[in-house]
Amino acid sequence: MAQDGKTTKASRRNGLVAAIGIGMVVGMVGMAYASVPLYRIFCQVTGYGGTTQRAQTAGIKVLDKTIKVRFDANTAADVNWDFKPKQREVELRIGETMQVAYSAHNNSVRPATSTATFNVTPQAAGAYFNKIECFCFTEQTLQPGETADMPIVFFIDPDIVDSEELKDISTITLSYTFFAVDDPGPVAQSVTKADETKTIR
Repeated sequence: MAQDGKTTKASRRNGLVAAIGIGMVVGMVGMAYASVPLYRIFCQVTGYGGTTQRAQTAGIKVLDKTIKVRFDANTAADVNWDFKPKQREVELRIGETMQVAYSAHNNSVRPATSTATFNVTPQAAGAYFNKIECFCFTEQTLQPGETADMPIVFFIDPDIVDSEELKDISTITLSYTFFAVDDPGPVAQSVTKADETKTIR
């Protein structure tokens, strides 16, 4: 009987250890999935990694001090687009709202949908680079051979002059890279089949 009691206690202990282990694994997997959106939010709030900010309205304070913003354009290997800024550089007053545009041309023979990632350098300037409007907020689709202007409306937060790290900065570079979005082909095919069915009827 004593031996059976020891065996039961050992079994319970082993079961508890196993349950804790499984719980830890599940928790770690959950944290891994949660870390991506949490990291994205952290970057958006702090400007970490050169992540710019999204603003609803223009700034109300404009300084006499000016700053230059340079524009960079890139595409992933699977994006067959010509993508470039319409202006390589602008100079504006800190706090002033400015509108510029990029141009994109689809070189492929089929519609293509892409989404743009972005960052600024120096990276610390991301916390002060505010976008009111940007093509990077949504996916962009170009038809075969189509060319489109893609506007950006932005301003530089005047608080940038109070940053010890950035108060003497003279130039910020804004960079975009387009990546392909999954091919929406299957949806188009299903529509075609529906049309064929209607025709048969």
